[in-house]
Amino acid sequence: MVSEERKAEILDLISEAKIKGISVRKSCIIMRINRRRVLRWQDRKRRGHGLKDLKPGPKKVLHALLPVEREKILNMAKKEEYADLSHRILTVTAWDRGEFFTSFTTVYRVLRSQGLTIARGIYGAHNGRSLPPKREKINGPNQRWCWDISYLPTYEKYIFLYLYLLLDEYSRKIINWLVSWHQNSQESKFLLEEGLMNENILDLPEDNRPCIINDRGSQMKAKTIKRMFETHQMPQLFSRPRTPNDNPFIESAFSTIKRAPSYPGTFRDREEAVCYFKKYFNWYNTEHYHCGIDYVTPDQAHMGLRNEIVSQRKEKLLNQRILRKEVNQNLYNLPKKTESEIISLTNRSQSYSVIHL
Repeated sequence: MVSEERKAEILDLISEAKIKGISVRKSCIIMRINRRRVLRWQDRKRRGHGLKDLKPGPKKVLHALLPVEREKILNMAKKEEYADLSHRILTVTAWDRGEFFTSFTTVYRVLRSQGLTIARGIYGAHNGRSLPPKREKINGPNQRWCWDISYLPTYEKYIFLYLYLLLDEYSRKIINWLVSWHQNSQESKFLLEEGLMNENILDLPEDNRPCIINDRGSQMKAKTIKRMFETHQMPQLFSRPRTPNDNPFIESAFSTIKRAPSYPGTFRDREEAVCYFKKYFNWYNTEHYHCGIDYVTPDQAHMGLRNEIVSQRKEKLLNQRILRKEVNQNLYNLPKKTESEIISLTNRSQSYSVIHL
C-alpha cells in the first residue's frame, strides 16, 4: 500500500524526469515500481478521482441479504427443535421446508453476528468447569503421579487387553503397571493401591503425598477411586476432554512403549503380554536413558542421583577437553617436546575417553 502523498511525489518526479527526456518506463525501472501502477495513478489524477486507496468492490452489493431473510434465519436458529443442528444442516432443513434459500456461509455469518455459533438450546454454553489441571512446580519424586489405560490389540478382532500404567512425573519411573482383560474401577484400584505400597506413600505426612492426574474416564471418576484418594488425602486432578496435553507424560510413555523396536503389536493372551512388559518395564526403569530427564534412567532420577550424574558428566567432559587441548598444543605448536612427554599426555587423554557412571 502506498499513501496518497507518496503517490503524488512519485508522479511529480516522473513528470520532471519526462521533461528532461527520461521516459516513464525508464523512470519506473529506476524507482523499481510497476509501470502499470503509475499509468493507473496518472489516469485517476486526470479524471479528478484522487489518489487515495478505496475499498475494493462495489459500494452497494446487489445480492445482499434481505432484512426479511436475516430475520427468518435467526428465528429458525433460536427454535428449540433446531437448537442442536449445525449451520449446514440448519440451512439444508430450511431449503427443504421453504423457509429461506441462502448459502452455508451466509447462515454461519448471520449466526456468528448474534453469538449463535456456540451451543444453543437447553444445554446452553459450556459450564466453564472444564479447566486445565493446575500443575504446580515439582522438584522431586513422588510429588505428582499420572495414570491411564491403553488398549493392547489381540489376534481376535474387537477383543483387547488393557495396559494400566502409573507414572511418576518427575523421574518418569513406572511406579506400577498391570495387564487385564477388563477395564473397570476394581483393576484401577488395585493398580493404585499397589503403587502406594511400593513407594511407602502412606508412611509420609498427608501434606507430602503426591497428587494424581488422570483423564475423565469412567474408571477415573468411579466412586471407589475418588473415595480412596479422599481417604488418603491425595488430590485428584482431571484433564480436559479431548486434551491430551493436559496429561502429556503418560501419553508420551504410551507412545514410547508402542514404538519400541521389540513391541510385538498384538498379543495372544494376557500371559504373553505380562511376560513382555515385565522385561520391558525393567529395562525402561533401569537401563533406558530418558531424554526428558537429562539422559539418566528413571530409577536414577527417582533415587535423586540425576544432578550428581549430570555434574560428573560435565566435569569429565571438561577435563577431557582440557587434556585434548593440551595434547594438540604440544603436537602442533611446541614440537620441541620430547616424544615420551607427548605419549604420556596422550595416555592421560585416553584415560578420560571412556566415562563410567
